[in-house]
Amino acid sequence: MPRHVAVIMDGNARWARRSAGHEAGVKSLRELTKLCSEWGIGVLTVFAFSSDNWVRPKAEVELLMGLFERVIQMELENFMREGVQVCMIGDSLNLPKSLQKLFADAEEMTKNNSRLQLIAAVSYSGKHGIVQACRTIACKVKDSHLELEDFGERLIERELETSCSEFPCPDLLIRTSGELRLSNFMLWQLAYTELFFVRALWPDFGKAEFIEALLSYQQRQRRYGARVS
Repeated sequence: MPRHVAVIMDGNARWARRSAGHEAGVKSLRELTKLCSEWGIGVLTVFAFSSDNWVRPKAEVELLMGLFERVIQMELENFMREGVQVCMIGDSLNLPKSLQKLFADAEEMTKNNSRLQLIAAVSYSGKHGIVQACRTIACKVKDSHLELEDFGERLIERELETSCSEFPCPDLLIRTSGELRLSNFMLWQLAYTELFFVRALWPDFGKAEFIEALLSYQQRQRRYGARVS
């Protein structure tokens, strides 16, 4: 089994009228979270809202922000009961204050849960994450807290938001809706990740589709650049 599964949850708006599609997508997320927990997958990262999505119509953005708030409020008790730890990555300062507080409270309440880590990427940009990590390192070098010779991949990885996880780099990325692109998601962390693209829209993604993705993953050889003789 992969230790870390990441998902680009695509296709809600195409599935039905926007509000209905996003509501149905919550059910798929709830089922996937349960399956990961039951099957021993340690980390599930979901791309919930891109930093690029802020240009969408105001009504749609407000609908999504409200949906995120309701999901956290409804699921927090389940997360505590099922041992799910919540972690949010992305530019939280762009989120409504009420949503910022809900995420912060959820992270605090679930921080000792260890069965599954659920990472929600909200207002997230893979490029921005790398830039911010490099800026942090540059400031440390400038202030003489680091030597330039210390600069390297491991140092960058420690400064990325995904350092909140024991397994920051996904083993498997799943994207729904048949689209074949990464959409600025976890660009650093996906360097050696196995990719699986499925035609099903996110609200239609369920146990059968997840099993198909896992079977595909298990049949692959992860070489990390090496040649297998």
